[in-house]
Amino acid sequence: MFEANYGPTNRTVRLTENLAKGYTKIAVADPRFSKLASKAHKWLPIKPGTDSALALAMIQWIINNNRYDEKFLKNANKAAAKETNETSWTNSTWLVEIKDGQPGKLIRAADFGLKSAEKRKMQDPKDKTKEIEYEEKFMVVMVNGRPTWVDPNDEKNPVFGDLFVDAELTNKEGKKVKVKSGLQILKESSEENSISKWCEIAGVNEKDVIEVARELTSYGKQAAVDIHRGPAQHTNGFYNVLSWMSLNMLLGNFDWAGGMSKASTYKYDGSKGGVFDLTKVKGKISTFGISSIRHDVDYDKTTIFEGYPAKRNWYPLSSDIYEEIIPSIGDAYPYPIKALFFYMGAPTYALPAGHTNIDVLSDVNKLPLFFCSDIIIGSTSMYADYIFPDLSFLERWEFQGSHPNMPAKVENVRQPVISPIPEKVKVYGEEMPCSLEALMMALNEKLGLKAFGKNALGDGIDFTRPEDFYLRAVANLAYGEEPGKEVPDANDRELEVFTKARRHLNKLVFDEARWKQIVGEDKWRKVVYILNRGGRYEDHHKSFDGDKLTHPYKALLNLYQEKTASKKYAATGKHYYGYAKYLPIMNYAQESVDKLSDGYEFDLITHRTVTQTKSRTIAAYWLQPIMPENGIMINSRDAQRLGLKKDDLVRVVSATNTEGVWNFRNGKIKDIVGKVITTETMRPGVVSFVLGFGHWATGSEDFEIDGETIKGDSRRAKGLHANAAMWTDPSLRNNTCMIDPVGGSVSFYDTKIKLVKV
Repeated sequence: MFEANYGPTNRTVRLTENLAKGYTKIAVADPRFSKLASKAHKWLPIKPGTDSALALAMIQWIINNNRYDEKFLKNANKAAAKETNETSWTNSTWLVEIKDGQPGKLIRAADFGLKSAEKRKMQDPKDKTKEIEYEEKFMVVMVNGRPTWVDPNDEKNPVFGDLFVDAELTNKEGKKVKVKSGLQILKESSEENSISKWCEIAGVNEKDVIEVARELTSYGKQAAVDIHRGPAQHTNGFYNVLSWMSLNMLLGNFDWAGGMSKASTYKYDGSKGGVFDLTKVKGKISTFGISSIRHDVDYDKTTIFEGYPAKRNWYPLSSDIYEEIIPSIGDAYPYPIKALFFYMGAPTYALPAGHTNIDVLSDVNKLPLFFCSDIIIGSTSMYADYIFPDLSFLERWEFQGSHPNMPAKVENVRQPVISPIPEKVKVYGEEMPCSLEALMMALNEKLGLKAFGKNALGDGIDFTRPEDFYLRAVANLAYGEEPGKEVPDANDRELEVFTKARRHLNKLVFDEARWKQIVGEDKWRKVVYILNRGGRYEDHHKSFDGDKLTHPYKALLNLYQEKTASKKYAATGKHYYGYAKYLPIMNYAQESVDKLSDGYEFDLITHRTVTQTKSRTIAAYWLQPIMPENGIMINSRDAQRLGLKKDDLVRVVSATNTEGVWNFRNGKIKDIVGKVITTETMRPGVVSFVLGFGHWATGSEDFEIDGETIKGDSRRAKGLHANAAMWTDPSLRNNTCMIDPVGGSVSFYDTKIKLVKV
């Protein structure tokens, strides 16, 4: 919160005073004693990868001591939530079929003769302009021990279910069916070990855990578990996150001030009100088939199903699986790729075991054409056949949305503040700076496609320059999502400030007459109002409605996830678990990692510093002197045991990188070697390094462009980047990092390493 995860300058400002006054208490679970931990009521120095063990220990204590929000959890439908002054509700009381000892599908009332099925219509999730018909068979809960049907979205007839159910029912066919409630399943999962054993697994003190659980449940709905990368970036990341979110449901804190909030933003594309519908593009080409990363599809329902294990993982519940893109190309699975276009990415640097991507990018037989849009010759774009210059954050447009830590409704509008450095190009007869947008439009023009160009956004609405889209999007923000929600007009003084503030920009970037023509004279003042403020921001006091959030989830929360439980691991054919559960660290084949761990004593993790947050921030010279170089942070006792002192050089090695090097496949290697930083802020047995250092591209080395040598700056190469020491997965031919097969995340914090003094 004080170093990354949308902290500075957002939550830090809001929480510091409350922490200082004792109004807010925080407990931190982290192997590293972070800046936030230094402000905490309790620090729980958890072992990496054991988050769900810690969460389940707390869940067990909370349930056994009746510290959960019973009133909230008993709400079985929307009407019940409304009657108890709630806007969201859970399925904790809904009954789940238990088959062969494992929870599976939620049972339906129609199958048990409790209620006849009904034909209903709903919005088509694939096309929101259409409706589809479905059969509603209703859910089942126990009410005072009696099976009762429930319509989840019924707003008139409240149903309050029994929380803990372990029973047997008879269906219409006369067959006995074992059932349990969602909360009963969670309770039993938390009781797979004693609290003492869970704490032993997590490496934390049992008394501290109980104290934190008691404190967390002492403030009603004004308490929450806030998580980000730490629990998620493991092979068991999905279940770590689900465990903590289940604890939030026990607190009943969703939609309440001091509880769980969701991101709320203004729509800029015209899909909800506005004055321009930017979602309808005449030349839009629909996608088809299976994506190369195999997301949103069940492996066993495809025509290429060949039994288990699948060659690579499939992700029926996830999308944007970054770590799968390039290794999947290397394996030509599910099909070979002839060309790859990459934008603003650096997977070779950013991913754990990112060096595995280099083998594919450097092999034209695996990837015949690779081209990029980038502002630098980066650690990934250095392998491209072509690099098209893009614009930096100071030169471009962008709509950045919001984040759940913002209770107010906001939409930021990044806009050009300097004239672009890249050369100008001509597309559709218009001169503009070379950029991602220009590249896309030029390809469209060359291929004769209709997604850009004349009338692309509708009759008489051309899309021949980037601002044709962006300014109309700003107009949508200005007019809001319904009549009466528009912003005021900018006054004459604001118009003057607007023009003068852009007087240094060349006409390729800012042509006021053209901008005004794009949105129309009648809308111009409202557009200026938004641009002068850098976005649209709801007044903070409007974030709350009494002790509730103005922008609630207002939805069903799935304590038990039937959809998850219906999907299968592509490696084993077994079903996913649909509830919070502790799983040890495993590879894709769901095998133990004991062999990889043998002989390697340290858990390797990473963290961020506020001065280096991304792979490109090493180029920020006004930040660099604050921390010119990183190192390996190690507990003083561990260092003493190994005979290591401050500033000693050590090599980081693991079972899948025993040499401790980066091999760039261009005749160059880089040692994974860094200075020792002894500290009391690391849990013994865990070492860490700050991300953002140890570059081999990004301006750190000389490059030759058109016969001209561009000198590198060795300051950018300082320190180490130990991602190449992170485990590759032997069950995936060691060409990919370890993965979370359910949630699709990557394993940043599971690798065991040793340090070799240089």
